[in-house]
Amino acid sequence: MKTVDIYLDERKLSVEDVSEGTGIHFERVEAIALGRWTPNPKDRARIAEFLEVGIDDVVWGHNMDPRNVRYRRVGLEKDFQ
Repeated sequence: MKTVDIYLDERKLSVEDVSEGTGIHFERVEAIALGRWTPNPKDRARIAEFLEVGIDDVVWGHNMDPRNVRYRRVGLEKDFQ
C-alpha cells in the first residue's frame, strides 16, 4: 500500500494530471495527495482507476507529517519542554 503522492512520484504524474483525468477539482486532489483530505468512496474509485491500481492498494486518509503542523503553546516560554 502506498499513498497517492508516492504513486504520483513513481508515475511522474502531477496533481493537475490527476485532476484532469478524474474530473476532481485541483484543490481537492492536491489536499488528498498531501494527506490533508480523506476522499469519499466515489473519489477514491476515480483516483484508483486513473492510477490503474485497486482502491485497497492506496493509503487513504490523513497522513500529513505532524512536524509540519504548528501547535499553539500557551504559557511562559521557560515552561515549554
